[in-house]
Amino acid sequence: MYNSGKILLGILIFLVLFTSPFWYSMATGNSKYYPDPVIATKGIPQLDQCVMPGAYMRESHMILLDEWRDEVVRNGDRLYTAEDGRQFMKSLSNTCMKCHYNKVEFCDKCHDYMAVGQPDCWNCHVEPKQEGI
Repeated sequence: MYNSGKILLGILIFLVLFTSPFWYSMATGNSKYYPDPVIATKGIPQLDQCVMPGAYMRESHMILLDEWRDEVVRNGDRLYTAEDGRQFMKSLSNTCMKCHYNKVEFCDKCHDYMAVGQPDCWNCHVEPKQEGI
C-alpha cells in the first residue's frame, strides 16, 4: 500500500465536495426552505375550499388529476363528488385553475422546488395566461 495516503486524501476530498451543498445550506440557514405557493381565490367565498384537503393535494394531486383524466376521457364521467358531498367538474382548466389561476406562483413554484420537470398537463390543456403579461 504505497499510495494509501493519496487514496485516503482523494476519498476525503471527494466526501467534502460531495457533501458541500448540505454544509452550505446549513451554514446559510436555507436548509429548511419550503416553497409558499400563492393560493388565490379572487375573493370568491365558495372557492375557499379545495376539492380535497390541502395535505392530500400537496402529496397526491397528480394521482387525482390522472384519475380525473382517465375517467373523463375513457368513460365520459365529468362530475366529481367530494367526501363532504360537494360536486365539481373534473376539469383542470375550469375547476383547479379557477382558484390556482397563477401558474407561475402556484404550480411552477412547487414543481421547480421538487425538480419534477415540466408537468405534462400543458400538453393537452391551454396554459393559463398570467395576469399582467
